[in-house]
Amino acid sequence: MSRRELLLLFGGVMTAAHPLRAQQKAAPVIGYLDPGSPGAFVPYAAPFNQGLSETGYVDGKNVTIEYRWAEGRLDQLPALAAELVGRDVDVIVASGGFLSALAAKRATSSIPIVFTGVSDPVGSGLVVSLARPGGNLTGFSPFALELMPKRLELICELVPQARVIALLVNSNEPRAQGLVKDMQEAARTKGVQLQILMAGNEAEIDGAFPTLIREQAGALLVSPDPFFSLRREQIVALAAGHSVPAAYPWREDAEAGGLISYGPSIPALRREVGIYTGRILKGEKPANLPVQQPAKYELVVNLKTAQALGLTIPPPILARADEVIE
Repeated sequence: MSRRELLLLFGGVMTAAHPLRAQQKAAPVIGYLDPGSPGAFVPYAAPFNQGLSETGYVDGKNVTIEYRWAEGRLDQLPALAAELVGRDVDVIVASGGFLSALAAKRATSSIPIVFTGVSDPVGSGLVVSLARPGGNLTGFSPFALELMPKRLELICELVPQARVIALLVNSNEPRAQGLVKDMQEAARTKGVQLQILMAGNEAEIDGAFPTLIREQAGALLVSPDPFFSLRREQIVALAAGHSVPAAYPWREDAEAGGLISYGPSIPALRREVGIYTGRILKGEKPANLPVQQPAKYELVVNLKTAQALGLTIPPPILARADEVIE
């Protein structure tokens, strides 16, 4: 073959390859699945993007993020997860708890998935173990459900005269009965009666508070659940309107007017989610990335709410608080 023929052949190969390269994705794509809304995600976008940037990825520069929001309609999560799989994303971030993670897992067994907010990923069947998840999922477990006895202890310390404590539980949560059983045992240990309030929609949340008052509950525990987080303002307003001291799982609850919260920092977790997502984009396998747990839990006290309720916060609680809202 002459030099001229070789050059013509090489040029033809390059011309044929050009359209193929043009069809390929210019940057990896992250699919972000969330039960909430874009507005609720705003405070967590920065830490998530910070985590990504620490692994070398910047949204809009060398990575693209495709968001899918359920807007509180949790039954839409499977369809939204299927959309992301059809979009051929490189990794799915299943945010906001068990139902998001389950929808993503059922949609794909090959695309890597990073979940957040799943309290018992082994018991719920998402992963084989925390140290070696196996399969295509890994993520972050806030251990929020496991902290419920600690929140009971705190509310009993805040309202020592309360003999009945109400517990608000999402009736649609698969692990609701297990939580109720564990909390009834914790209540017996503390010497208080537990009043269970089941609520699976907004009307049932409204209806739970008259029941709480009728049963003479002296305080309220709100269980950690994406459904309740999406209705934070409603629950906080009802607690204030009925003058009920309440303990919540997240700092954001206390910032919204809740009396007290105890749990991990969501922004810190979102940053770690961003780091894991970037590591997976660089080639690491979810099966080999341990499910992470928070290193620190935050106690936040809202003094303005305490004053409105006529409560004096015990000095030991104030001394232990990571933040006091005045």
